[in-house]
Amino acid sequence: MNRLLLLFFCLTSVLANARQRPAELGVKIGVLPSGEFNAITDVKGVKVGHFTFIQGDNVRTGVTSILPYDGNIFQSKVPAAIYLGNAFGKLAGYTQVKELGNIETPILLTNTLAVADASKALVKYTIALPGNENVRSVNPVVGETNDSYLNDIRSFPLQPEHFAAAIDAATSGKVEEGNVGAGTGTVCFGYKGGIGTSSRKLPETLGGYTVGVLVQTNFGGNLTIDGEAIDEILEQYPYRKQILGSVDGSCMIVVATDAPLDARNLERLAKRAILGLGRTGGIASNGSGDYVIAFSTDEGLRVPYDTSSPTLTQSILSNDHMSPLFMAVIEATEEAILNSLWAATTMTGFEGRTVKELPEEEVLKILKKAGKLKK
Repeated sequence: MNRLLLLFFCLTSVLANARQRPAELGVKIGVLPSGEFNAITDVKGVKVGHFTFIQGDNVRTGVTSILPYDGNIFQSKVPAAIYLGNAFGKLAGYTQVKELGNIETPILLTNTLAVADASKALVKYTIALPGNENVRSVNPVVGETNDSYLNDIRSFPLQPEHFAAAIDAATSGKVEEGNVGAGTGTVCFGYKGGIGTSSRKLPETLGGYTVGVLVQTNFGGNLTIDGEAIDEILEQYPYRKQILGSVDGSCMIVVATDAPLDARNLERLAKRAILGLGRTGGIASNGSGDYVIAFSTDEGLRVPYDTSSPTLTQSILSNDHMSPLFMAVIEATEEAILNSLWAATTMTGFEGRTVKELPEEEVLKILKKAGKLKK
């Protein structure tokens, strides 16, 4: 597959995604303001790329890349932490991040059976970078959810060039959501899930830091929007009972911030993202892989691969100043999940299965009746 065709696959979803986001319709989550794009890319330097693979009747999958900054991450690693909400999943790279407190590659999200191939692609990408000619060990970080309800996952449709294409496609600015990248074939609360993102910007009096979140939603529970139990009301719609009777599934959550946080406080921040998932009605069921990967882009905290100095001098945020960031990540995670649902559209895939999109008009009526629309 040539690079022009790969670019086509990466961009086709852009044309299809024309739905307004919840915030644009008056669904206001929390009290903190969002950044310019209301996306993880509001954290300066962060880039996101998608490769969306829709082929024939049965292939509905893809890859999403998150780059902490534009450069050789292996040579200048970012502080990071991974929190396990419920660990029924296949996240690669966890133990080294837990041990050393940093990430040295881009982050890839994909489907469950593609984790090994994505890891290999990240290793090849990393050792090919100028300056890494003598590298003999790489810790790729790859998250996944199982998209096999809509995707013929056992056919292993994703190839090495597809993972590279997602990295090559990474850009700053607006992030496409819904049926794109790693969210192409996912299901959330029985509706079409996908990729979602959001951000929160703290006022200068609270540090002025930005927290951005990106999610890959493929989980179940009792859908709740701004405190309203939407799922209970919409049970009257027959298609709800025809899709996935189980609440099992997974949610990958990636958190970025420019706040100067070390691995310990990044893990504390990551824990609070699970509270945002809970606010949407997710229950982290037995069969759910709910992981949070959190990193800081603060340049003063980067860890050099090769240094002659035996010590590092770093300035980190104190514990007493973490609470506003906790609030920010909870709000951003909740909204990112809702954004994934709002952007996703009805899809038919593997074995003719169809997953309906969130019925926006009915949901807005419920929220309006409850006095929850802010416009």
